[in-house]
Amino acid sequence: MSKTRKVVMMNEAGRIWTEEQETPAPKPGQLLVEVRASMVSPGTELGGVKGRRENPGSETRQRPFGYTNAGVVVGKEGDCDEFEIGDRVAGMGGGYALHATSACIPHNLCAKVPDNVTSEEAASIHLAATALHAVQRGRIRIGENVVVAGLGIVGQFACQIAKTAGAYVIGLDQLPLRIGIAEKAGVHRAINVSETDPIPISTEFTNGYGMDCGIIAFGGDATSAFQQIRAMLKTAPDTHKVGRIVIVGGANITHGFAAGLGNVDVISAARTGPGYHDEDYEHGADYPPVFVPWPTQRNLELSLRLMSEGKIQVNPLITDVVPIDQASEACEKLIQTPNEALGVVFLMQ
Repeated sequence: MSKTRKVVMMNEAGRIWTEEQETPAPKPGQLLVEVRASMVSPGTELGGVKGRRENPGSETRQRPFGYTNAGVVVGKEGDCDEFEIGDRVAGMGGGYALHATSACIPHNLCAKVPDNVTSEEAASIHLAATALHAVQRGRIRIGENVVVAGLGIVGQFACQIAKTAGAYVIGLDQLPLRIGIAEKAGVHRAINVSETDPIPISTEFTNGYGMDCGIIAFGGDATSAFQQIRAMLKTAPDTHKVGRIVIVGGANITHGFAAGLGNVDVISAARTGPGYHDEDYEHGADYPPVFVPWPTQRNLELSLRLMSEGKIQVNPLITDVVPIDQASEACEKLIQTPNEALGVVFLMQ
């Protein structure tokens, strides 16, 4: 293992660059992973960059970033017995699964990669597991009608996983690129809401029944999307709206409740499931499976299994694959021209 690693950095003024640093040693309960690929999250990682550039903070306050990657185990420390040197793994976690040529990742934030899943595909693991947790939180069942607002990477995965669960899925976005990707990945219907009102289409799509569940998969002001989804939900004979709305993006919503909303369940889906940000869990402690059947690591494992079985398709989402030395330029494409890129993967070798 090299004594130095390349790492993608960002400062509070919104500048992004790649630099060389000393390779860290794993702490107890961590794997040292020689990273092969990492994926950028356009929303979580880059969504605030324009704002930081307009009101720049300190140039000197900087940090490595990245939270989803894949590679090979080259070292480990402490009780990580389920992993061996040489295992292909996908890892996640802010501050851990960095855009870097090597990374120290808690072993409960890692899962083994099936042989037929590439590193580029597996590098999406954090985003896939986030979508999986949102679908689980939405209690989506076979035959239900589901609408997903926001076809970024998490929204795209949510469409695919809901479809795998047996639901009929409509995807909504304003960017033609994302509409096309959703169609290529097999969503039942994708609608550009900047051109078309989805409410009458949802009536036709559900044979007048209405949507059972909606998922909001983007950040920022989502009030109009929330109102739109509410209008698409089922209507009871007493005129109340009925259904579920899951919010997985970092959205802000202003809306009345009680009679102003109807009998709608509003559900927040945080991160990848129980365990993430619990340092004891991340580094090896476990939750009783009878009480916590789907902790983060199990969601990682299932996401990779679904990729292996072709039920989650990552390749249609990948628009750019670049060396880590070109990370800054690739990030600029996501920031400045979001209709030209979605899934950006950095290759380390």
